[in-house]
Amino acid sequence: MEVSKTRSIVERVWDDSIIPQLMDYIRIPNRSPESDPEWNENGLLDQAVALVEKWCRAQPIERMKVETVRLQGRTPLIFVEIPGDSRDCALLYGHLDKQPGMTDWRAGLGPYTPVIEGDKLYGRGGADDGYAAFAALTAIRSLSEQGIPHARCVVLIEACEESGSFDLPYYIEALSGRIGTPSLVIGLDSGCGNYDQLWSTTSLRGILLGNLVVEVLTEGVHSGDAGGVVPSSFRVLRQLLSRLEDENTGEILPRQFHVEISAQRLEQAAGAAKMLGEDLYAMLPFVEGVQPVSRDLTELVLNRTWRPALSITGAAGLPTMENAANVQLPMAAVKISLRIPPTCDVKLAGDYLKSLFEKDPPYGTRVRFEARHGAAGWNAPELSPWLIESVDRASRTFFGREAAYMGEGGSIPFMGMLGEMFPEAQFLITGVLGPNSNAHGPNEFLHIPTGKRLTCCVAQVLADHLKRH
Repeated sequence: MEVSKTRSIVERVWDDSIIPQLMDYIRIPNRSPESDPEWNENGLLDQAVALVEKWCRAQPIERMKVETVRLQGRTPLIFVEIPGDSRDCALLYGHLDKQPGMTDWRAGLGPYTPVIEGDKLYGRGGADDGYAAFAALTAIRSLSEQGIPHARCVVLIEACEESGSFDLPYYIEALSGRIGTPSLVIGLDSGCGNYDQLWSTTSLRGILLGNLVVEVLTEGVHSGDAGGVVPSSFRVLRQLLSRLEDENTGEILPRQFHVEISAQRLEQAAGAAKMLGEDLYAMLPFVEGVQPVSRDLTELVLNRTWRPALSITGAAGLPTMENAANVQLPMAAVKISLRIPPTCDVKLAGDYLKSLFEKDPPYGTRVRFEARHGAAGWNAPELSPWLIESVDRASRTFFGREAAYMGEGGSIPFMGMLGEMFPEAQFLITGVLGPNSNAHGPNEFLHIPTGKRLTCCVAQVLADHLKRH
C-alpha cells in the first residue's frame, strides 16, 4: 500500500464529500429511540438513514451491495457487503443515532448547527458516531482504487446504539447467514486518549440505567405542617444512594459491583497514565479550583475503565427554584447511571441493585427502582501478533507515533455481543472521541485530522488482515 496514495485518496474524499455530508447529517435531530419515542412517526431517524445510505451507494466500490434492512417495529439498520479476495470476513461497525442535543452550547454553536472552526467540526453526532459509515467505506475505497486485495467486508450501521442497541440482536440473528464468521471486527465508536496516535480500546464498561423513585405523600403539604413529621423524600433518596456510594469518596461500596483487574490491564493503565500525564484530566472542563478525585494518574485511568462509578443524570419531583414553594414534596426521583466493570455480570449486578434500593425502605416509604436498561461490558481477547504489528505500523505511518492501548469508560453493547458470538475474532476498537470532544454533552466536535488519519489506519489494517497468514 502506497502511503502517499492512501493519504491522498482519503484526504480528497473527506474534504470533497465526507465533511459536507456530515454537516448535513448534523442538521438532522435524529435522536436515539430512548430519548425520542416518536422516532417512527417523525421520520428523523429515517432521514439520517437515507442520507447515509445514499452516500454509501454513490461510492465507486466494485460489486458493493448497500441495503437498509427494516424489521417490524425496529429501528432501521444499514447493511453493506463488499466482496473480497478471500472467503474471510472483516466486520466494520458504527451507528448514526444521536444523544439529545442538550443546552449550554457556547455562543455560535448548537447541537444541530454544524460549524467548522479550524480543524474541528462541531455538532451533535459527528464524532459519536456519524463519521463511522463514511470512514469505513472510504478506507475500503482507498484499497479498491489502488488494487490492493482485502477480505470480504461487512459494514453494519445501526440506529439504536445510544439506547443500548436493544434492536441489534434481532438484526444480527436475521442477517447471520449474510454476515458469516468475521475474523476481524473494527469498531469505530470508541475514543482516543489524544489526537497524536492511534488508540486501541482494550475494554469497555457495562452500564445499568434506571429511575430511583421515593414517594412519601399523595400530594404536597405546607412545610410548616409536615416538616419534622413527614420524612423528607429527598432525605430518604440520599440515604438510599448512600447504600450504593460513599458520598465522601465516590467509591461504590457493595463488592458485587467490583471485579479483579488482571495484571495486563493494570500494566496498560499505568502505561496510558504515563503517556497522557495530567492531560488525562486537564482536558475536562473543570470549574476553576475543582480538583480530580485523585492525583494518582494510574488510579484515575482505572477509575474510569475498570471500577464502578455512579452518575445522577436526571431528576424529577423537584420544582425549579422559581416555582418552588414552602411545600414538603410528595416524591423525589433520580435517574441512575451506574457504570460497571467490563467483566461484571450485568444480570446479577442489576438484580442486586434493585434489591439494594428497595429492601427495608426508611420509614416504610414507597421506594421502587425502575430498571430501564442494562448492558454488559467487554474485555478484549488477547491480540494476535499480526494485529499488534499492523496497528503499530499504521499509527507510526499516519500519525507519526506508536500505537497506544487503554480501556474506555463508556459502553458499546455490540462489542460484548460480538465477543460472545465470535470468540475467535480479533478486535480493533477505536474512534475519534478525544480530549474535549465531549460526546453526549454540549460543544461536541469531530477532530477532522484524526478522522482522516484513522481512516488511513483502517485501510492499513484491512490490507494486513488479508495477508496475515
